[in-house]
Amino acid sequence: MLKPLLIEVGVEELPAIPFLKELPNIEKKWADILEENSLLCEFSFFYTPRRLVLWHREFPTRQPDSFEEFFGAPVDIAFKDNKPTKAALGFAKKCGVEVKDLQRAKRGDREVLYYKKEVKGKPSKDLIGEMLNKFLHSLNFGKAMRWGELKDSFIRPIRWIGAMLGDEKIVFTLYGVESSNISYPHRSISYDPFSYDFAGDFFCKLDKGGVILYQEEREKKIEKEFKEIEDKEGVSIERDEDLLAEVVAITEYPTALMGKFDEEFLKLPPEVIITSMKEHQRYFPVFKNGELTNAFIVVSNAVTDDFSKIIAGNEKVLRARLSDALFFYENDLKNGLSYEGLKNIVFLQGLGTLYDKELREKDIACYLFSLYKDKLLKERSDKDENELCDLLQKSVMLSKADLLSEMVYEFTELQGIMGYYYAKEAGMDEYLALSLKEQYLPKGEYSALPSTLFSCVVALSNKIDSLMALFSIGKIPSGTKDPFALRRAAIGIIRIVLDKGINFDLNKVFSDLAENYDGLDISKLESFFEERFLQFFDANPSLIKAVLQSGERDILEIDRKIKALKEITDSEDFKDIFTTFKRVANIVKDIDTDKEIKVDESLFESEYEKRLYEEFRKVNEREYESYLERLDALFSLKPFIDLFFDNVMVNVDDEKIRENRKNLIASIYKAFKEIADIKEISV
Repeated sequence: MLKPLLIEVGVEELPAIPFLKELPNIEKKWADILEENSLLCEFSFFYTPRRLVLWHREFPTRQPDSFEEFFGAPVDIAFKDNKPTKAALGFAKKCGVEVKDLQRAKRGDREVLYYKKEVKGKPSKDLIGEMLNKFLHSLNFGKAMRWGELKDSFIRPIRWIGAMLGDEKIVFTLYGVESSNISYPHRSISYDPFSYDFAGDFFCKLDKGGVILYQEEREKKIEKEFKEIEDKEGVSIERDEDLLAEVVAITEYPTALMGKFDEEFLKLPPEVIITSMKEHQRYFPVFKNGELTNAFIVVSNAVTDDFSKIIAGNEKVLRARLSDALFFYENDLKNGLSYEGLKNIVFLQGLGTLYDKELREKDIACYLFSLYKDKLLKERSDKDENELCDLLQKSVMLSKADLLSEMVYEFTELQGIMGYYYAKEAGMDEYLALSLKEQYLPKGEYSALPSTLFSCVVALSNKIDSLMALFSIGKIPSGTKDPFALRRAAIGIIRIVLDKGINFDLNKVFSDLAENYDGLDISKLESFFEERFLQFFDANPSLIKAVLQSGERDILEIDRKIKALKEITDSEDFKDIFTTFKRVANIVKDIDTDKEIKVDESLFESEYEKRLYEEFRKVNEREYESYLERLDALFSLKPFIDLFFDNVMVNVDDEKIRENRKNLIASIYKAFKEIADIKEISV
């Protein structure tokens, strides 16, 4: 039989961010528990800041009956002289029956004792309490708390639990709370509980009590009211998905309201105002004609007919925050940008101060300038070589100067951004200012990249130093731990290099810069990047490994080779083609292809080896515009290789002829290996 099942866990207000991090796992965790208990069925999960609700329209009222099988000792051990041994008696006891009731079954080559018994399913109402207990304990919100005299912990104190199967109340006790059929309306409506007799009654009373239980409906209400405000005021509201999800999680009856702040505060950089709104108050910024305006959107959780006091209260709070920000900003402008104070800030034990880091980054920037000088001078045609190199060094030395500002001390997320505004206000070079703003880019997988090559060099210098310095003192990421975001730094380097189309040979760069990093094992750093390549490139991992096995360490060339190889291997007939080349790789597996390979034409005895060598030389000596063209040409040797294998014996008795034929095949393999090691490819 199927009946509706409703479970509600009432809590004190949930902190939105930890809850939202666990949210993607919640439904699966409940589904796993249902499956463990043979009660898996469709359900919905709803949440507000004060309640977690599991709702099943049709829930089995009991577990299905099942069978349990037991296998015992081999029959020849279980019985001696037709009398049961301890093995038989023990097995019968385990099965809860007499020896005479045991059966026999084949297991492998032997006949063993066997027993199959029916297991009656338990009533669901007897299981739900323990299932919910396991579910709540499985939720991981990072931090948990205890209350009262309880030993169990949860993200916030649990104040009530409701559980109804059809119209029957399910009684159990968890976290010191006995389940019941009561719940609570929105606090703006009443602090008194209400009771319900069945699930439909619960949903109806909750709705009348000012609670929009369905999170999707709360989001739709907010979006609808955003649109109404935009249409009425002629403005646009910036949608921040993370902020919207947070607001949905902290409201039971959301209402979007527009407040104002003094136009005087618009002299602040827009990022300062927006950060004050979003990070501290959960406000949405408002734009008019593409410019930030002196308005904001707050989403209230109150149920009332008069929101004027709520708007006024939020305006007062924002005014105080923006007043502080303006004070910090004006002070910082007076003090200007200087890196001298960085001498007093330790970067990391064993790596000196932030000033020391800037000096290392400056050396890296000079090195990168030598690599990309022509492109940088083309980008800044108004500067000569010395002027541009000096400007680059100055940019790097000032890149962390805003960490000394009052604004960044208050709003750490604005580091780099504030340096940009302070440099602009000081009349510094436009490229210098922009590089301060873009030095931390990219900040994530889909983040923007530095817009100029000049900014890229500053960003690369920062990331290269962080990687080399931290690896030199053994701070290497392991498992899921990466406290210094070195994986992100490595991916950032890859993305910047590919976006700007600049060559970046990992081995050469790290080797050339290694003198500033005592204790650095370059091989570990290269291996770290190889792992990132497997994560970054959208290709069969064997293709990436094949390219890396070729010895290529230039990021740009690695990308080009992987793309060329992927295009070839994605073709429909590649599997048939590749069989031939796997054979090529197997034949030469004992030959050192890194050494010079000589083929002596005078030792050819067959027209097939002569023809193969002739065709290979044509392919190998030709100039190609891309790796794809070269690979196409090499794979076009397949029919000649097949004829060779069909008509020529490689392992002949004559050692010179045998080695010469192997060298012919090895020459082809080596030509492939300049792009990718074909023995690594699996398709």
